[in-house]
Amino acid sequence: MAGDSERRLDDQEHAPRQPFLIGVAGGTASGKSSVCGKIMELLGQNEIDHHQRQVAILSQDSFYRVLTAEQKTKALKGQYNFDHPGAFDNELILKTLREIMEGKTVQIPVYDFVTHSRKEESVTVYPADVVLFEGILMFYSQEIRDLFQMKLFVDTDADTRLSRRVLRDITERGRDLEQVLAQYITFVKPAFEEFCLPTKKYADVIIPRGADNLVAINLIVQHIQDILNGGLTKRQNGCLNGYSTPRKRQPSESSSRPH
Repeated sequence: MAGDSERRLDDQEHAPRQPFLIGVAGGTASGKSSVCGKIMELLGQNEIDHHQRQVAILSQDSFYRVLTAEQKTKALKGQYNFDHPGAFDNELILKTLREIMEGKTVQIPVYDFVTHSRKEESVTVYPADVVLFEGILMFYSQEIRDLFQMKLFVDTDADTRLSRRVLRDITERGRDLEQVLAQYITFVKPAFEEFCLPTKKYADVIIPRGADNLVAINLIVQHIQDILNGGLTKRQNGCLNGYSTPRKRQPSESSSRPH
């Protein structure tokens, strides 16, 4: 009997802990990636070798569907709606999140925004204690939304988002101004109002002004630090919202972020 108890305790000790999943939503160019990057910076995770990081970042942009020839032709002309829920491979997102929750190493697709296609290579993401998953429609699907233990919505002025998107698409994605503005008016703005903005109600924390809002970000960082240090374990008997609190990673374990 004693041997059985010892084996059970040993199995529990070595069983993978369920990571704390944080969804980060918001409109196009609202600063979602910048917020995630600032969180990583304040946690000191950027200074740690990627195999030792306890926090990983994923982007919904990596999970755009593979386009048909007809869809790709439209995309190259700026006539394809990349802000519609149907543009994302939600089945793959769900599968990836479930594997992450099981403590598995996952392969994340790499999307080429110039050619509108998935590259052949992928990015390896190792098990982490905290996973930030950012994207414009992270809270649209209830099945995906319900997996997040914390939901953040980055709320940035529409004019600021438009100016950022124009600069990004021209400098990084080789688009011309006329095409960017036409796509914004035809697809981006209507999709934001119909699909993204209504999901703001699901957020636990709303972050106005994005990465410039250091007060909000510092509060979130402190919460994540408590999780990483096991500080919430003592106060909540090892559980947070029904999930086990992750332990502090040992040096022999590894984690990474995709970007």
